[in-house]
Amino acid sequence: MCCFFIGFYEEDDLIGIGIAQYLDLYKLYSFGERDQCVKTSVRNFVFRNLASNVLIIGNNMLTGENGWAFKSSVGPDLQFEMLAKAANMLVETLQDEGISIHIQILKDFYVTEFNQVAANYFRSFYSFTIQPNMVFTLPKDWVSEEDYVNALQKKYRDQWKRARKKGGQLTKRPFSLEDLDEQEIKLHELYYNVAKNAPFNTFFLHSRHFYDLKKNLGEAFCLYGYFDQDKLIGFSTLIKNGEAVDTYFLGYDEEVQKQKLLYLNMLYDMVEFAIQNKSKELILARTALEIKSSVGAKPIAMFGFIKHRNPVLNYFMKWIFTYLQPEIKWHERHPFK
Repeated sequence: MCCFFIGFYEEDDLIGIGIAQYLDLYKLYSFGERDQCVKTSVRNFVFRNLASNVLIIGNNMLTGENGWAFKSSVGPDLQFEMLAKAANMLVETLQDEGISIHIQILKDFYVTEFNQVAANYFRSFYSFTIQPNMVFTLPKDWVSEEDYVNALQKKYRDQWKRARKKGGQLTKRPFSLEDLDEQEIKLHELYYNVAKNAPFNTFFLHSRHFYDLKKNLGEAFCLYGYFDQDKLIGFSTLIKNGEAVDTYFLGYDEEVQKQKLLYLNMLYDMVEFAIQNKSKELILARTALEIKSSVGAKPIAMFGFIKHRNPVLNYFMKWIFTYLQPEIKWHERHPFK
């Protein structure tokens, strides 16, 4: 992955910023090991041979509108006109470096009237929807986990009690920069245990990633280690992002996760963290939609744009994208009274 930082100017006035990422998927040794079927084989072939050079306008490592920001005085037409120009300039810049971009992607957009204007500037792109962003909006009057538990229906309050009882022997503590340095190898092992079983990956984190993030973000980045006696068996990460908290990557020992309901306990701990942090929202991102809805998150629809440089493949992008994306079936839960 190569990262780009974009400045949008009106004469000498900086009116917006953005990020972009170039991915070389040909160098990715695995797109995910969970699903082994004909569709997976076709998908892997397509990405390795027909779509390995990918340019993303936005942040591929977080779910939500994290790719750009403009002054409030900049209307939607100008915003999307400038994003389209930035994408074209980056394609040309990479072409000058000998890299021919196969796929351009712009992500993520919430479904709003403001963002519908984008379709005018990306007519040659296919507008796609994928898994929703799971967002927990926190009531203003909650001040502790007890407030959260009291708001649950009996069935989900029993789920909370069962999870807390199962994980009762585990301990949790925040990691300092020194802890991250010391536990680097084990953290990456636990992360990879989870990442490799995702239905689809476009990157794997470097083993030094969490250390570097903590070094740069300081108190805004939080990693909590979970221990069974003195053995590190899991971790979760959170990023304080203004009035919201973004959940980031996690990892765990699969056997302990099943026995101790570790993932469910992590979700409850994330809710408690957001309450204590007085955040308005907890962004739980995509994947594991049903269990996230069982703790209180709601699905927020999102869309993006994708384009292949080959006109023929781009013409059939709707059918290609629909066929290749992992099929997710889930039932939304409603845990509150």
